[in-house]
Order: sequence, then structure tokens, then C-alpha cells
Amino acid sequence: MKVVIAGGHGKIAMLLHPILEEKGHTVKGLIRKEEQADDLRKAGAEPVVVDLEKEDDISEYVGEADAVVFAAGAGPGSGKERKWSVDRDGATKLMEAAKKNDIERYVMISAMGLETPRGDDVFQVYQQAKLQADKALRNSGLNYVIIKPGRLTNDEGTGKVKIAEKLDRGEIPREDVARVIAEILEDDTIEDVEFDLLSGDDEIKVALQEFV
Repeated sequence: MKVVIAGGHGKIAMLLHPILEEKGHTVKGLIRKEEQADDLRKAGAEPVVVDLEKEDDISEYVGEADAVVFAAGAGPGSGKERKWSVDRDGATKLMEAAKKNDIERYVMISAMGLETPRGDDVFQVYQQAKLQADKALRNSGLNYVIIKPGRLTNDEGTGKVKIAEKLDRGEIPREDVARVIAEILEDDTIEDVEFDLLSGDDEIKVALQEFV
């Protein structure tokens, strides 16, 4: 399977690349800076340099694939404008590229609790940008999965999760989010669903099968 990951140098993506490579898949990571390329190669992904904010059409960079993953984000410390240009517009550009290149599957890393405004003005803009991106994906006609993890940690993953339409606030290691994405990509019966994701007691495969 060929997978293209936007935000290829992000923390979740860098954990996902070697998981997919180990499973025998071909991975391409879209990155903004050439100096990030070697990190991707070491992680098992082919780097492709493209600035999601500057390019209107990224289909040439995406190329052929069986699925795309949106793991990009403006990140902490960025202002309101970059929340719109990366978290919303970057996601929609990947949708357009997928449709143009006949790629049917799209996995979105979103976030829990976006409907409840919290934090400062910048964070609330982030919430709105992510909400609009999620809505655009639902209406895109693509086979979508929207994953809404709780607070992300750098703890070692346990391989045990909790999945539901709505969960109370909690946390989950980025490594386990990466494992969930890998499991979804390998099961093409999982489509047109969205769910909250936290650490839990169930094996990832079991939690997904029980939810869908």
C-alpha cells in the first residue's frame, strides 16, 4: 500500500513512518523544509518538500497513493493566521489533491472537544479551523476517518485504547495514535467514521472493530 502523509516531520508522523514501513507499505512524507529530509529517510519514508501554505495545488507532490493522512498542524506558538492556513486550508488542499489523483481514503488527525470553546483567542481559532476541516472532509465524497485524540503525550505507547463517539477528556501517547492510524489504513472496511480516542483497556484492533 502507498501512503502519503502531510505533516511528515510531525511527532505522530515520525512514529507512524517506521510502523508502516515494517508492515511492508510505501510511505511518502510531505515536509516544509529540506533539512528534515534525512530524518524521514531514517524513519523509512520518502521525503517530498512542499509548503502547504504557499502551494494552491499539491496534487503533483502527493502523486499516486492508496490513502492520505493529514498529520500537519501549525503547532504551538503559531498565530491565528497559520491556524487557518495550515490546520484548515492545508487539510482541504490535501482533500482536493486526493480527489484529483483518484485517492479514495483520507485519514484526518483532529482533536477532542473542538465544539466547546476553551483557552485563549488563538486556541479558539485553532478549534474553529479544525472543525471546519473536519466538516469539509465529511462533505468531500472521500472515504474518511476522523480521529479525535485527547491530550497527546510523549509517553511510550501501551497498545491499549478507548474509542467512542464521545469521551470525557483524557490523554493518549502519540505512539498509540500512530498505531491506530496504521491499523485503520490496513482495514479498508473502516470508512466514513469519526471518534474520540484515549488510552484505555482494549487492544487497538478490538477497540476499532467494536466501534465500527
